[in-house]
Amino acid sequence: MTIRTRFAPSPTGFLHIGGARTALFSWAYARRHGGRFILRIEDTDVARSTPEAVQAIIDGMQWLGLNHDEGPYYQMQRMPRYREVIAQMLAAGTAYHCYMSREELDQLRAEQEARKEKPRYDGRWRPEPGKTLPEPPAGVKPVVRFRNSQTGVVAWDDQVKGRVEIANGELDDFIIARDDGTPTYNFCVVVDDWDMDITHVIRGDDHVNNTPRQINVLQALGATVPQYAHLSMILGDDGQKLSKRHGAVSVMQYDEAGYLPEAVLNYLARLGWSHGDDEIFGMEQFCNWFDLDHITASAAQFNTEKLNWLNAHYLKAADDARLLAEVARRLRAQGVDVDAASVPDLDLKPVIALYKERVGNLNELADAVHPFLLAPRPSAELAAQHLTEPARAALGALRGKLAALDDWQAAALNQAIKDTAKEQGLKMPQVAIPLRVVLLGQPQSPSIDAVLAAMGRARVLARLDRQLA
Repeated sequence: MTIRTRFAPSPTGFLHIGGARTALFSWAYARRHGGRFILRIEDTDVARSTPEAVQAIIDGMQWLGLNHDEGPYYQMQRMPRYREVIAQMLAAGTAYHCYMSREELDQLRAEQEARKEKPRYDGRWRPEPGKTLPEPPAGVKPVVRFRNSQTGVVAWDDQVKGRVEIANGELDDFIIARDDGTPTYNFCVVVDDWDMDITHVIRGDDHVNNTPRQINVLQALGATVPQYAHLSMILGDDGQKLSKRHGAVSVMQYDEAGYLPEAVLNYLARLGWSHGDDEIFGMEQFCNWFDLDHITASAAQFNTEKLNWLNAHYLKAADDARLLAEVARRLRAQGVDVDAASVPDLDLKPVIALYKERVGNLNELADAVHPFLLAPRPSAELAAQHLTEPARAALGALRGKLAALDDWQAAALNQAIKDTAKEQGLKMPQVAIPLRVVLLGQPQSPSIDAVLAAMGRARVLARLDRQLA
């Protein structure tokens, strides 16, 4: 049997972090077993589904690298198939027309609630042996309801939650097609999973209540029932359900915030799943390890501090050329023409290497690179504090030593600063800090000799000249 999983988001919003974890687990399970991962867009909610949301979902999947093997399939393009199956069910007696009006249904629910009963359809249009149904009322378009069994239980062995059993008496005859003929969510999902030979449905536990209805329809169609694994919800750092105020709006916001996709994936993999004490691993290793047995049934808690720690780890390990491309993209968004600024005297890769172990995300890295490209002007406060007459005299002397250097390497640069400080009767920081203020517009940086080496002779001398003029 070929394992076939699917990720089936509704395009009514962005791909959020919970959806991304569901996609990751479904993708990894298929990869682990040499199976197929299907992307399906459940866009039957026409009023709320938008092309922009579809694109946002696809963009998020691509950014994470969760490539699908089939699809994307769109439910709105499968309407003829749904109508075909509904017609077959009506003919087989597993579905029937219901002419109950909206007003009648509202009245029924009000009466049931007054009696403190669970609101449910009472089966008044359900065909039964010996039961005489009234003539369909004029002007009322019927819905189509599934004829759910009224006895026994529907049960499944959930791969996360264990054995689940629901009495059929708790389920009413739910609508599978509205009065305008459009099929409903629970019906479309069943037909899609059936037609696409889905073997494992991995999804959030907000779908648990849908599962018994879907199983009953699958069985009525004579279809094979897939294995189900319902993932627990994700809580925010504060222990509350993850929401927009926790930053759970769009996966692409993590890109905008400067996270690397491999850090986000590694973090998501550990949200509700574990492999011993392993914290850091790539996706190939994850797919080799991943199983459904080690998914916890309890809620997972999002930990931003842990995600930041992972992101810093992956930044340190990332290729400098790749990080430079990411930084360049961010600087261009700020209006900095990186290509025009990258003249021969400035290779930005050493700058990336200098800072990537000192920052937590790509935005911080871009901020660190920015002053190497465009000379900042020190604030009046910094200038008053650090660019005193003794400091300016020391920088003037240092400028002469730097211009005469044959070897523009950190060791020689460091020696030039030390010699200047000694000759001027100053301590090393009394030269290094004013130099940082002149070159970078800030009093703190990595080792000043490494900064000089990365910035290059021409830029260092030009910035000193401008300040000393």
